[in-house]
Amino acid sequence: MRVKERTHNMEVTYDDARWRLLEALRGEAAEMMRPLAQRHIAPIAYGSIARGDVHQGSDIDIFIPNPPAPAILEAAIESGGYSPINREIIQATPTYAAKAYIHVAQDRSYSFPLVELRAMEREFYGFAGSATPEQLEQGQRVPGVDKRLHLIEPTEKGHTETPIQGNEGATAKRLGVGVAVVLDRVRTLRRRDRVGRTGVYLKRSLAPDETFGDIYAQLARSRPAIRRRLRT
Repeated sequence: MRVKERTHNMEVTYDDARWRLLEALRGEAAEMMRPLAQRHIAPIAYGSIARGDVHQGSDIDIFIPNPPAPAILEAAIESGGYSPINREIIQATPTYAAKAYIHVAQDRSYSFPLVELRAMEREFYGFAGSATPEQLEQGQRVPGVDKRLHLIEPTEKGHTETPIQGNEGATAKRLGVGVAVVLDRVRTLRRRDRVGRTGVYLKRSLAPDETFGDIYAQLARSRPAIRRRLRT
């Protein structure tokens, strides 16, 4: 991999090993998405898989923005030959949407919201870069922002990366998202740099005989913040 620095951005050229890694990870993501797409459930892959700036150890999280009932979704996942090794509910903060996670291997998971997403929560995936099954299979890469707050833009030879701080408006326009989601992510990630990764508001693992719906309903009865999020 060769890196060329410029005044406002940096150009990264991929070597053959990195192109092979990208192809392999995208192929794996496409396989994970296939049983859902076959049942007309629309999944996306987001982050480095969509942008292309993958590395050894990149995770694959398949997100379903508009899921059917959890039982239907779990059946679709298992029909593709994927068996859960862990299932959990995670809610980052009291005001964010709770999400269900189905882990099928190390750093390989499916996730979906347990409440309707707000506009800014949906736009997060456009901010990070998201790709449909069709885009993955056609080799299309999309722009998005990584955890270092760099805008990654694919090129024929690799990608360019540009710091977004001070360019939040232009970044929002480039990604087709609202400025609010860009500012929110900048605040969140800068705070993480200052104080380190903090704990999440809620993290609850499920037993094999428990369902997402039942456990989330139980949590809502005991936690006022969850009930408020259900109403908004």
